[in-house]
Amino acid sequence: MAAAADSASDQNPKDAERHVLTAESDADFSEEDYDEDGEEEYEEEEELDGPAAAAAERERMQSVLRRLSSDPVGIRVHDVIIKGNTKTQDELIEAEVAELLRAAPTVQDLLRAASVATARLHDLDIFDAVKITLDAGPPELPGTTNVVIEVVEVANPLTGTAGVYSKPEARSWSLEGSLKLKNLFGYGDIWDASGSFGWDQTTEVGVGVCLPRFKSIPTPLMARASLSSQDWLKFSSYKERLLGLSFGLLSTRNHDLSYNLAWRTLTDPSRVSSKAIRRQLGHNLLSALKYTYKIDKRDSHLRPTKGYAFQSTSQVGGLWNSKGLRYFRQEFDVRGAVPLGFYSAALNVGVGAGVILPLAGGFMNSTSSVPERFYLGDIQRRWNPWPRIPYCWKPCETVGG
Repeated sequence: MAAAADSASDQNPKDAERHVLTAESDADFSEEDYDEDGEEEYEEEEELDGPAAAAAERERMQSVLRRLSSDPVGIRVHDVIIKGNTKTQDELIEAEVAELLRAAPTVQDLLRAASVATARLHDLDIFDAVKITLDAGPPELPGTTNVVIEVVEVANPLTGTAGVYSKPEARSWSLEGSLKLKNLFGYGDIWDASGSFGWDQTTEVGVGVCLPRFKSIPTPLMARASLSSQDWLKFSSYKERLLGLSFGLLSTRNHDLSYNLAWRTLTDPSRVSSKAIRRQLGHNLLSALKYTYKIDKRDSHLRPTKGYAFQSTSQVGGLWNSKGLRYFRQEFDVRGAVPLGFYSAALNVGVGAGVILPLAGGFMNSTSSVPERFYLGDIQRRWNPWPRIPYCWKPCETVGG
C-alpha cells in the first residue's frame, strides 16, 4: 500500500499537499485561519529553491510523521476512486472495501483499513496487483481525502493444476487435475472443472462456480455438480455411484453452511455382500444440511510448527424423509503442533472422533446408512463424503494439514 498527497489533475501538487498537511497539523483551526496560514506558507515555499526547498520538504514530512506517531489525526474519506479494472465491476470492489475505508475516523485508522482492504482484494484471486493511495480531497473541504484504488487484473484468467497423490493410510494412489477460469463475467466469479482418478477405488469429475459476493448478499455463494464412482468391493463388497449437487449457503472465517443433494446407487456385482449391505442396495435420494465450525491457530496449513486447530462438523441427512437415510452425523477433529526447539522441528498430534445416529423410531435398533459410516484409515471418506465445493475467497478449507 502506498500513501500519497497528490492532487487532482487540474491542481498544483504543492497546493494539494499544503491542504493535506495543514488539515493534519492544524485540525483544530477554523477554515478561515487554515486558508490564511496556508497562503502565507505557500508564499514562503515559492521563495525557496534548491537545497533549502528540499530541506524544508523533509522537515515538513518529518513533522507530519511525528504527528501521526503521537496523536490521532482526524480525517474523512470524501470519495473512493477505482482505476485499472477493465472487466471487474466497480460495485464488486466497492462492496468489498468501500464501507471499511469510509468508516475510518483518523489517518492511522485509514492506513490500517487500507492494509486490510488490500488483503481482501488479493483474496478474491482475480488481481495480480493492488495499490491503494491516499490522495488530497477537494480544496474547499479541508481534512478530507480521496482513496484511489488501482488494480491490475490477472494476465491469464485460465489456470490449471495436475498431480499424482498418494494416500498411504488407505493404500491408494490418485491422479488429480483441475482447471480454473477467473472473473468470466466481471463479478469475481471463479469457474472450475476438476477430475480425479484413483487406482482400484475412486473416480470423480465435477464442475463448480463461486461468487465472492452477489448483489446485497454479503457471504460467498458456491455451487457444484459432480459425478463420482467409488469401488468398495475389496473392503465392503459394494460399489457406489453418486450424482450430486452442493450449494454453499454461508461461508465465513469460522462458519460454513452447505446443502447437499445426491442421487446414490449402490450395487453388488460380486454378489457376496452381507444381508445388511443387500438391504441397502439400489437407488436412494439423499439430502443433507451440513454445518462446520472451525478454528485454526497454526502457523501453517501444510507444515505447522506451532499452534492448534479444531473442527466440528454436524450433518443432518434425510431432510426429505428418504427411506432409510435419515440420520444425524457429528464429527470432531483436534490437531496440535508442538515445537521441539531445533531445526524448526515439531511434533504434530491429531485426534478425531465421530458418531452417527439413525433418525427413526427405535433408532437404537436401527441400522445406519453404510456409505455414511466411519471407516478407520480411510482419509478420503472421512473428509470428503460429499462432492467438493470449490474454493472461494474466504475459507472453504478443512482442518487438514
